[in-house]
Amino acid sequence: MKHFFEQLQAQLDLTKPFVVYRKPKETKVNAILQADAVLHYVKDYQESGFVFAPFNSKDASILIPNTTVLTTTYISEEQNASSPLDSVVASTVAAKENHINLVKKGIAAITKAQLQKVVLSRTIEVATAKAPLDLFKQLLDAYDTAFCYLWYHPKVGMWLGATPEVLLKTENQRLETSSLAGTQVYKEGQEPIWGEKEYNEQDVVTQFIKKELEDKVTNLKVTDVESVRAGKLWHLRTKITGVMKNNLKDILVALHPTPATCGLPKQTAKEFILANENYNRSYYTGFLGELNFSKELHRAKTRRNIENRAYTAIKKVSNIYVNLRCAEVTNTGIKVYVGGGITKGSNPEKEWEETVAKSGTMLRIILK
Repeated sequence: MKHFFEQLQAQLDLTKPFVVYRKPKETKVNAILQADAVLHYVKDYQESGFVFAPFNSKDASILIPNTTVLTTTYISEEQNASSPLDSVVASTVAAKENHINLVKKGIAAITKAQLQKVVLSRTIEVATAKAPLDLFKQLLDAYDTAFCYLWYHPKVGMWLGATPEVLLKTENQRLETSSLAGTQVYKEGQEPIWGEKEYNEQDVVTQFIKKELEDKVTNLKVTDVESVRAGKLWHLRTKITGVMKNNLKDILVALHPTPATCGLPKQTAKEFILANENYNRSYYTGFLGELNFSKELHRAKTRRNIENRAYTAIKKVSNIYVNLRCAEVTNTGIKVYVGGGITKGSNPEKEWEETVAKSGTMLRIILK
């Protein structure tokens, strides 16, 4: 494991692109290294590599081709990694006032029937002396149920995060996605109690996904709503599965951005965000992950296997996540991105508090 991270540090010292990540509930950490600083863009989503896509789908998605792949088994270096964020105030009075005013503007647009829902966000900038790879290790220690990553390209920048939300998983033509919305702070020994606002917010996302996939997949199935924990937060989730009729690009164009990261109607909400948030989301609420990886499927010999020998099949697999609970490393520190879904029943003060709770995912790593 030590040699693995030394290779990553050497790649960083040479200012060459790489991504290192761990999928939820796994111990294996993967890294993809690029030999030069060329910017590779995704054209038709038939490519193979690690995709890094922005919130604004009009902007290009970046690909790190999976030519040099490293893996290691990660063993936690800390005993109590997920410590609470005690008495750390990373937001100013002005930041609170600005966000509450933004939320009020969103509620007004919903009241006028211009929007059904809109997701509004803000940034928090903090200083840190911690090295990027050390921050990534702390994410691994703290969030074993999230997709944890550190992504770097010298012509774009550096991002890291621990996202709980799957955008899309595929195995050949089989597809799985999820509807994740609603937020509550985790309290030791207590199950979450959800209100109408949270259930409505989550159902909006579910219905959007079902509608978008209706003519693009067969055998569409939707599970019941369940509560899932992500670090110090609870969310509501529904899983949706099917078999793709169209290619992957059509599916991604239909789903991104979802109501959980943008709003409804999608285009109107997106225009509201671009006009009113007063900052560039960049890759926050975009998506990232493995695109068209080849996976070997080993089948052991059985009595039913006439030739009585093992054989191997190759599957084409994608594991793509929404870029939430993330931060951007800047020249002056780290910029943490947080947001929340605004509906007609939203309370501006509580929406502010939700962003504070969500910011803890990254801040308890950066500031502890």
